[in-house]
Amino acid sequence: MVFPFSAIVGQDEMKLAILIAAVDPRIGGVLVFGDRGTGKSTAVRALAALLPAMRAVVGCRYGCDPALATGCDECEARKRDPAAKSPLKSHAVPVPVVDLPLGATEDRVVGALDLERALAQGVKAFEPGLLARANRGFLYIDEVNLLEDHLVDLLIDVAASGENVVEREGLSVRHPARFVLVGSGNPEEGELRPQLLDRFGLSVEVRTPQDLASRVEVVKRRDAYERDGVAFGEAWAKSEARVRRQIVAARARIDEVAVPDAALERAAQLCMALGTDGLRGELTLIRAARAFAALEGDAVVGDAHLKRVAPPALRHRLRRNPLDDAGSSVRVHRAVAELFGA
Repeated sequence: MVFPFSAIVGQDEMKLAILIAAVDPRIGGVLVFGDRGTGKSTAVRALAALLPAMRAVVGCRYGCDPALATGCDECEARKRDPAAKSPLKSHAVPVPVVDLPLGATEDRVVGALDLERALAQGVKAFEPGLLARANRGFLYIDEVNLLEDHLVDLLIDVAASGENVVEREGLSVRHPARFVLVGSGNPEEGELRPQLLDRFGLSVEVRTPQDLASRVEVVKRRDAYERDGVAFGEAWAKSEARVRRQIVAARARIDEVAVPDAALERAAQLCMALGTDGLRGELTLIRAARAFAALEGDAVVGDAHLKRVAPPALRHRLRRNPLDDAGSSVRVHRAVAELFGA
């Protein structure tokens, strides 16, 4: 029994960013940086129990979506098999939330030759890695800023293409690897490489609660969970179900949420005022605002949605300004106040 997502005290921006990524995976993932012991890992691990189940092809090692016209090479081969008398069957499975350990080898991440079958049967077969398991789900990296450079390069390539290509030991395998990248870390232990930082759609800063009531409530809930996790989970079951229904409803309505030209202009003006590089900032800001509007049940993206998601969508995309020693969050909030009003 994992700690319930809805039972996490405070950390509203972190929880909202995770929900937005769950509603629209195209946003590009969530980076959570902050103090130790502030619920970063707890929130991500609670996500697995919160998400509604997804449909996947029975027997597919990559969890292919049966609604898509084309799947992985193995599913396509099964479709062409003349012995197959019926379409591929599907079943409901949990959305994968896969941990990528810092010490993982490249073979474990991308996959490698199945040595057991090679030795026992003399057959060259592919053993899928963590990227295959994470397809259509979430790939979580704790202490992501300490990840080795060669794995960072690998993740950048796969995140950009949505495919994992493995060519080694006489194998040539290509399979889908579309996942939401979620990373957490402590900024005191080192910065994240800019190339990987840019791949995260949203960046969240978490801090230790400073008010007495919140700190007491955190301790009370954690203590109750550790003493009887099952009873604690049952007490929060209705809240978890409510959040799950909110995600399902938001996914169903997100394509109907309108983004007027005025909202697009506001997003562009904000990114120009902050001097963000490229157009990824505007795209992420609009997508996040649309997902937030869907979560709120609103039909049109407005200023309130843009203001709420601007800090996590833009704070990690700012250039360092030697004439301004304010942090990136302060700069974003200041630009939002100037553009939208206090």
